[in-house]
Order: sequence, then C-alpha cells, then structure tokens
Amino acid sequence: MSWRRSKTGPDHRPPMRLQPLTRTGAHQIEHWFDHPEVRSRLGGRSWIHRQLSLIGQDPGSPFRGATVLRSHGWIGLDPAGTPVAFVLGDVYDRWVRYHGEGPEGPLLSDTDPRRAMGLAYGVDPEGWRRGHGRSVLRAVLVHPDVGDVQTFFCGVEPDNHASRDSAEAAGFTLADVEPDHEGMLYYRRARPGRSTSPR
Repeated sequence: MSWRRSKTGPDHRPPMRLQPLTRTGAHQIEHWFDHPEVRSRLGGRSWIHRQLSLIGQDPGSPFRGATVLRSHGWIGLDPAGTPVAFVLGDVYDRWVRYHGEGPEGPLLSDTDPRRAMGLAYGVDPEGWRRGHGRSVLRAVLVHPDVGDVQTFFCGVEPDNHASRDSAEAAGFTLADVEPDHEGMLYYRRARPGRSTSPR
C-alpha cells in the first residue's frame, strides 16, 4: 500500500538519500499519520511502529505463496537532511499473485520466479506535490541493500491517483488492470536495465 497526493512534474533534483528506519526515525515521522488522508489509508501513528517491528522479525516465513527473505525500511531525506518520505519493503524469493484463501489453501496465479520486493511508501503531507514519492521509489531501485532484487512491486488503491502517478513517474507500470481480492492495483518495475518479463 502506498499513499501520495498529487501529480508531479519532471525530476531535476539530486537523488534522494535513504537512511535506515529506526525507532528514533519512526518517532520523527509518526506525526505524518495524524493527517486525515494518511490515517484513512494506513492508520494512525501506531502503523509505522508496527512496520518497524516487522522489519526486525526472523526471515524465512511463508507469505501468500512466497517466502519472505528479509525486510527493509528507510526514511528518505531531502538535500538538507530533512525527512520527507519513507519506504518499506519485504524481499521475496518470488512474486505470486494472491487471490485469497480457498478450501485447500491459498489461491495463487501469475507466479514470477525472480526475486521480488513489495514496496509501501509515504510522503510527509507538508511535502506533497513536490515529487518526493517518485524520488523515494527511484532511490530504492538503486539501493545497494536490494541489489539482488530483480523486480519491484507497489500496491496502490485504485482511487489514489497521485500515488499511481508517482509510481508511473518512477518507471512502474500497471501489472494488471483488475484490482486484487483486497481492492489493490499492483505496479511493477524491473531493476533498471532488466526486462520485466520472467526468465
């Protein structure tokens, strides 16, 4: 899930710098979740702290037909070093389109055997309409900690047009025009320089 608010223009700024999300960092940005739109899409202040606790969990757990290899979280800093965005993600051994649970277990399709990362991101409401969503996604794509990831995915609510615009501006394309069973659209991008088709 991701949230952003408006369309963005060409990005001429320096690349966004990412710093690992820590307890201190989570406290720095928790007030972003007081904004009504952020709260309606993600929840209140506790959301970012729950995500931080998940980053520290042991890897290797199954999730919707894939295996979680590890988790990451970063805060995106502007050139002055001010937090303006966050991005979180789980790295999976593969990507699987999940359709909920059936009588015999998970309903799955569209397996992509490449190592994948599912991303969630957000922007400080005070910094909406400045291209920070696009910038934080672009920064993740080239971050050395995810150099083994071959394809990236973002889940976006269909009515969150600004977040969809940000994902597209960062080079993501709609993986399926139909929302999934939770009402989410998924955008996909291969690591820069790679094809988006499975090997």
